[in-house]
Amino acid sequence: QVQLVESGGGLVQAGGSLRLSCAASGRTDTIYRMGWFRQAPGKERDFVAAIIWRGGLPYYADSVKGRFTISRDFAENTAYLQMNSLKSEDTAVYYCAAGMDSNRPGVFDYWGQGTQVTVSS
Repeated sequence: QVQLVESGGGLVQAGGSLRLSCAASGRTDTIYRMGWFRQAPGKERDFVAAIIWRGGLPYYADSVKGRFTISRDFAENTAYLQMNSLKSEDTAVYYCAAGMDSNRPGVFDYWGQGTQVTVSS
């Protein structure tokens, strides 16, 4: 079992920045991939970014490339999402998730409770 707790959400003006954190606990040695997703009101949950837990190139949704950066501190069992040049359309609840199987890149087995990000225009 892995537990994930997000933090760092809030209200920010368009063009501003926020950094989200995701603290992992439990069987963190079994994590293969960490990802960030978001869900805006009335919409489906969308992929934002992901990174291989023990090292590897990150990958991003086209909508956030060049603005968001995913990273992780392996020693602290924490993943981050640095969000710059925020737009009103980035407003959503942001979730971190952990995937355990390297053979199933689209599958994330554990999810945090989410943190609200609101971008005012």
